[in-house]
Amino acid sequence: METVAVVLEQPGKLALRTLALQEPGADDIVVDALWSGISSGTERLLWEGRMPDFPGMGYPLVPGYETVGIVAQGGHGFAEGDRVFVPGANCYKQARGLFGGAAARIVLPARRALPLRNIEGETGILVALAATAHHAVAGEHAALPELIVGHGILGRLIARITIALGGEAPTVWETAEARRTSTDGYSVIDPSADQRKDYRTICDASGANGLLDQLIGRLAKRGEVTLAGFYEQPLSFTFPPAFMREARLRIAAEFTHTDMEAVTDLITSGRLSLNGLISNRAKASTAPHAYHTAFTDPSCIKMALDWSDLA
Repeated sequence: METVAVVLEQPGKLALRTLALQEPGADDIVVDALWSGISSGTERLLWEGRMPDFPGMGYPLVPGYETVGIVAQGGHGFAEGDRVFVPGANCYKQARGLFGGAAARIVLPARRALPLRNIEGETGILVALAATAHHAVAGEHAALPELIVGHGILGRLIARITIALGGEAPTVWETAEARRTSTDGYSVIDPSADQRKDYRTICDASGANGLLDQLIGRLAKRGEVTLAGFYEQPLSFTFPPAFMREARLRIAAEFTHTDMEAVTDLITSGRLSLNGLISNRAKASTAPHAYHTAFTDPSCIKMALDWSDLA
């Protein structure tokens, strides 16, 4: 089998290529993509050549870990025609699968696919980000935030999930004026307009370096800062202010299967909406231009690729 895939050949060089696929194994299913999302966080670091080294890193690679598709070859509880979420794959003979979901046809272990029920259209690509947001604020030992830093796609999902889980509407900091709008029941403000210094829980979704001292200075006694972004540079903070507050620092990693189930329940029950979060859509045949827009245009909150023209 072959597939058309987005291939990041080297930093700054991205193209559509036809790749040979590994043959499906006994535990695999085959999925034809409908939509895939572009991450302006981790994938941009790969595009810029700034991603810290970790297992599976290298070029050429197929990005993408937010794909919605239709099962073309089922098994293990999946039938042909089922609609599923694909959190990436490693099924290419001529490129690394990091993260491997941006392709017209994908082979992956059935256990990694998530059935999508009552989640329509391209909004299904947001399930992994929603699960990441849930893990940051509702995972083990987590607490719902009173302050969220950053009003990108992750910050918006964290705010919506906080409210969906019964928390008070959080305050959100955003330095970019164009992103300071919300109709979801919470306030988005410039950090300079906020004088509060008694936040019990702060969640940073910006991934920006150099913020820890500022955030620790806004904590109440024994308050907690959760780092939910991805940080390419070492982080540091001044010890005395953190010492006086007995501040806690928590790092939220990737979502778990429990988080995926939790957000699916929130969505299907109507408590969590994914509407209005995808700002841009493009045909997969225009992928190089779409990725450039996603990585360089600050007004692009989330880009979705439509694979129908390459089916």
